Amino acid sequence: MSAQSAGPRVVVIGGGIGGLATAALLARGGADVTLVERGAELGGRAGRLKKAGYTWDTGPSWYLMPEAFEQFYGLLGRKVEDELDLIDLDPRYRVFFEGEDPEGAAESLDVLADPDANYARFDAMSGGDGEAIRRYAKESYDLYRLALDRFLYTTYENPLKVASREVIRRLPTLGSLLTRPLGAKIDRRVRDPRLRKVLGFHAVFLGSAPDRAPSLYSLMSHMDLTDGVRYPRGGMYEVVESLVRVAREEGAALRTDANVTRIEVGPDGLATGVVLADGETLPADVVVSGADMHHTETALLEPEHRWQDEPAWKRRSPGVSALLVFAGVKGELPELEHHSLFFTKDWDANFAQIVGDGALSAPVPGSLYVSKVTATNPTAAPAGYENLFMLVPFPADPELGATDRSRAELEELAWGYLDQVASWARIPQLRERTTIYSVKAPADFATELSAWKGSALGLEHTLFQSAMFRPGNASRKVRNLLYTGSSTVPGIGMPICLISAELVAKRLLGDTGPSPLASPAADGFLAGSTRSDVLGRLARGEQRLGIDV
Repeated sequence: MSAQSAGPRVVVIGGGIGGLATAALLARGGADVTLVERGAELGGRAGRLKKAGYTWDTGPSWYLMPEAFEQFYGLLGRKVEDELDLIDLDPRYRVFFEGEDPEGAAESLDVLADPDANYARFDAMSGGDGEAIRRYAKESYDLYRLALDRFLYTTYENPLKVASREVIRRLPTLGSLLTRPLGAKIDRRVRDPRLRKVLGFHAVFLGSAPDRAPSLYSLMSHMDLTDGVRYPRGGMYEVVESLVRVAREEGAALRTDANVTRIEVGPDGLATGVVLADGETLPADVVVSGADMHHTETALLEPEHRWQDEPAWKRRSPGVSALLVFAGVKGELPELEHHSLFFTKDWDANFAQIVGDGALSAPVPGSLYVSKVTATNPTAAPAGYENLFMLVPFPADPELGATDRSRAELEELAWGYLDQVASWARIPQLRERTTIYSVKAPADFATELSAWKGSALGLEHTLFQSAMFRPGNASRKVRNLLYTGSSTVPGIGMPICLISAELVAKRLLGDTGPSPLASPAADGFLAGSTRSDVLGRLARGEQRLGIDV
């Protein structure tokens, strides 16, 4: 224990969403928190790029799961509306479906803020499918609430705690939802292949494909079809800036350009701190890694302290990667919405190219995503120009973009995808009006973020990498080494990483239950905890502090 601190000394590795949220929450708890980020900027995957008067978000683009944001800010005694200025998007997004001619115009569909209007439009496209999707969305909401109540806010340290009358009653259904692919569930409910894609594209948010992600994740359709899609005015990086601000206000020290090269472990098998590239040692009672778990386990720990060595990783699968394109366009782009999705006709073949056990390659044409944030935030581009961000799901292959030749090939592909967007959306002279300022490839995720195999998201959500089967947030070898972020429970995504921070706090509190912590968290809820106290709770899991959590 530090003589100057009332709580345990905690070093958090990595300044992504999970790391920042963990630093803020533990600092509120009275821990002496130092966060170290090897880059010059905080945010991790949720970064920001500024060039030539443009501002692009380099990571998450969709603001979903508002309950997770409300819960996290509530723990800190704050309100979301005081931290973020959220805009409700309508249309939620626009979809383009590839036609018979892959170089011709595509059919488009706007998914609106009014669910009833959407279901009516779906029925007009395919008789009966609108009502089928209405029922599907209702089931999605029920699953979403069940996930919030029982599955997302637990560490799975004691899986039996997840059980409730509702869970037990629905065990047969839950078993089917875990073992049957999302795509199979959608195909049984909806006839029209276009509308199946509207329900299945969320698999990409999970780093997966509809035929690989469990159908339990049909709960995600609730988020965009009924709950809504929002956008923080100023960009998604506003979330990062808010987390940085509140972490500092709670007392956490945030250090950039501080590269951790080793987690030190003592003779007793406990982490004693971290070593930086310049040789500085930061002592700690608890180390929390928000870095990629593969990197943490195989690069920052000595072999004898690794819970998951390389053979273990051969049984895992990374989430999909991406080709990111940051561009500016002269003139207006009324053909696009804030969010626009482009779906290829041969959906299954497209996914087979980017994820799975077969031969993987860059898809051409590709199912891709385009964000025109100037539809909502005109300041993201110079006057008279539009800000364009394009994401093409790619295989997780760190060789893509690793050499000058590969980089040149990917840049040529980027122009090809831009031509695809122009053709399908009927945008005149898009190539001539566009300047591409930057391209980010899987190799960049591998080098800049140490992301395993260059994944853009984290571990893929398959059956054996979801819920209790996903790597837990505590090392099985080094008891006081915890994890936060997209490699651990509950999984991928900005709101999910906020939850992962709360799960770190629950570990330190010895809370093995499924419910979120009560809001607001008491100031200093970790104060008075000795190193022995913390280690005891990490070991036993059942002991609680004498406070109402």
